[in-house]
Amino acid sequence: MFNLHKGILVIAAAILSGCCTVCQGPKNSGTTFAKDALAPYVESGQLPGAINVFYKDGLQETACVGYSDVAGKRPITTDDIFMQCSQTKGFCGVTVAILVEEGKISLDDPVSKYLPEFKELWIHESTSNEVKRLVRAKNELTVRMAMNHTGGFPFEICAKQGTIKGGGWSGGAPLRQTAAIAAACPLQFEPGTKVQYSNTGIDIGAAIIEVVTGKRWETFLQERVLDPLGMKNTTFWPTDKQLMTQVEMYDCVKNAPAKHRLQNEMQQRPYNDAHVFASAGAGLWTTANDQLKFYKMLMNLGMGENGVRILKEETVKSILAQSTRPKGMEGYSLGLTAPKEDAEDAWFGHGGAWGTNCMVNWRRKELKLWVVQLCGGPRPWDKARAEAEGKFFKYAIDNANADAYTGRVK
Repeated sequence: MFNLHKGILVIAAAILSGCCTVCQGPKNSGTTFAKDALAPYVESGQLPGAINVFYKDGLQETACVGYSDVAGKRPITTDDIFMQCSQTKGFCGVTVAILVEEGKISLDDPVSKYLPEFKELWIHESTSNEVKRLVRAKNELTVRMAMNHTGGFPFEICAKQGTIKGGGWSGGAPLRQTAAIAAACPLQFEPGTKVQYSNTGIDIGAAIIEVVTGKRWETFLQERVLDPLGMKNTTFWPTDKQLMTQVEMYDCVKNAPAKHRLQNEMQQRPYNDAHVFASAGAGLWTTANDQLKFYKMLMNLGMGENGVRILKEETVKSILAQSTRPKGMEGYSLGLTAPKEDAEDAWFGHGGAWGTNCMVNWRRKELKLWVVQLCGGPRPWDKARAEAEGKFFKYAIDNANADAYTGRVK
């Protein structure tokens, strides 16, 4: 029979911590390294609110500090929704990997195999007297190049640039139309020869998925990744009810409280009306709890914490957890920053424009997640958080064989 007194204590503990603690999951580390490190910056107002998670081998420290809404004094929680920006790219990378695994896409296929408009490409080339001219591209654009930012595309297509309503990644055009516009515009360099970080290339990858599957990319993502992992609060169109828990955006201010910002030019209100289109380069709203489900799946080489397998181990190891770029270029796989070599200390994952980040290490079963909604700088808490990270992972290693809760560690 349910123990009412015990149930009340559990609920009270969740309210006091500011985090969801009632769900089954990893063992609480009992440490407060991140909370202690971040507290002074929250007290000064420089850091409005943040969520930090450290995880190693089933041991987890979760810190929710400050507020999602400072003016409303609403404490930040792991169920609050926020814009993850470019962390969306990794979700597209996983959907591409699914189809590679199924033999429906090859990373070295020409993009034109799926999107014929990319058959003939042109490059804007600057001459010695700085006059630009168009020259025909010699290299064939591949799926791999589009997904690892070596395709030669600008950050966004012209239809998404600017600060007017509809600009940025959330506005502009559907994915298939985005790809068509990108194909009609000159590239910035020969495909496969340089690196240019680009939402456009990732959107092209998603457009290929639409052609191959006959479904909208966001539908394929929902069916093959979000639903199986139980990610119920990850969407391109958050409801008004979900937005009541939104982590508000702030501008960093040096030695002073952060200043509230209504919106960013790249992601404008309203967030769920007809001007919003799905973008694989950026644009997914999510929660810390949902992000943990996705990144722990990557950390566990394709297996969700709920026991659902999204990808085979070898697929994650070979095309997500390590770079797919040519030699001489920094590491990046399919929508994810990734190391060049599969080393013991190799991390992979992604960050977002408003400061969010999550990185995982599959060899050591480690994860570090960070949630804020901040524009600009400075960010003086970064050093303190890095020191807290070092303390946690040392603690987790030292206590790997502990049989019981060891109490709070300073």
